[in-house]
Amino acid sequence: MTLLTACPACATGNRVGDGDPHAAKCGRCGAKLFTGAPVDVDDAAFAAHLKVSSMPVLVDVWAPWCGPCRMMAPNFAAAAGQFEPRVRFLKLNADETQAPAKLGVRGIPALILFHEGREIDRHAGLVSAAQLGAWLNSALNNIQTMEHQL
Repeated sequence: MTLLTACPACATGNRVGDGDPHAAKCGRCGAKLFTGAPVDVDDAAFAAHLKVSSMPVLVDVWAPWCGPCRMMAPNFAAAAGQFEPRVRFLKLNADETQAPAKLGVRGIPALILFHEGREIDRHAGLVSAAQLGAWLNSALNNIQTMEHQL
């Protein structure tokens, strides 16, 4: 099955065919497409990931001054290492972007899961690594159920 994703370095859309997705590189800039780490994005890169990605995209809306955001950062990074390339993990700094207001984010940290450009689920507040993994597994199961019903 062909996977579509945006490059974490230049946000260009890429197709990833069969084989090891961890070895895939961007056709434009040559960067690795999957590093097992969250990707810091601005408004344009965030929009590109939502538009291009065929896989679920999980965004962490955070700010550097937010204590709970800083506490959750290692949990989010650990989950990225566990779930990528099944899920793209993005970090969106609320102080440097307009997206949180457009997304209706009222408090941070906020996790929003998208699939095929549409919001699937969201979670507000600090979560442990175990809670994040359980929430994400549940959401991914719901996505698979929805896809099988189509």
